[in-house]
Amino acid sequence: MRKIRIIPRLDIKGDNLIKGVHLEGLRVMGEPNKFAKQYYESGADELIYMDSVASLYGRNSLKSLIKKAIKNIFIPITVGGGIRSIKDAFEILSAGADKIAVNTAAVKNPFLIKELIDKFGSQSIVISIEAKQLTKSDWEVYTENGREKTGIKVMDWVRKCTKIGVGEILVTSIDRDGTKKGFDIPLLKEVGEITNTPIIASGGMGQLEDFTELVKKSNIDAVSMATILHYKTKSIKEIRSYGLSKKINLREFNE
Repeated sequence: MRKIRIIPRLDIKGDNLIKGVHLEGLRVMGEPNKFAKQYYESGADELIYMDSVASLYGRNSLKSLIKKAIKNIFIPITVGGGIRSIKDAFEILSAGADKIAVNTAAVKNPFLIKELIDKFGSQSIVISIEAKQLTKSDWEVYTENGREKTGIKVMDWVRKCTKIGVGEILVTSIDRDGTKKGFDIPLLKEVGEITNTPIIASGGMGQLEDFTELVKKSNIDAVSMATILHYKTKSIKEIRSYGLSKKINLREFNE
């Protein structure tokens, strides 16, 4: 039985942790590594750092931030945003990240995914999918931090990335991001039905019940969250305790 992971997500712009709604209207929250250290000490299983403007400027600027973070944080860290080549990936992994997340560059050049897997191993490669609903049962892949349509259907892209052999798939619902209205369960349920690749769900958590509903109704492996933690609506400890009380298979955490 899979053990569900709790993964705080930190979206970064420049030197700041930011948070928006639908990946827009970004508000500065503070210093990223202060939040990250707090989440680590509170029992997070992993962390995700996303450079929110990296694709726009064609580079990832999180290397120095990650180098500082790993001095005090000892859980897996995934870094995404602006990774377009083997060289970019090498720099991020050398800075201390355990995994890289790729979206825009992979959509533009799917062969890059195989190159990254061949060089670093599938366990290090996460495909980040920004999904926007088209119809009741269809979603489209977006790139450039939710700014650009691709015309690619999410399920087609999931199948392709699964076939190539990615290690994980991070699915972010643009429609739910920052809304606190709950996860897009139909989207995540369908993704879980067509792939055995581990799935990280992101976008929409606003209350404890959203967490347990998602886990019970879909085949996800990890839950990523931001707004509910950054605004201190709920803590990781509260989320974990609630999940355990509802018989969700989570790691026990002893302070």
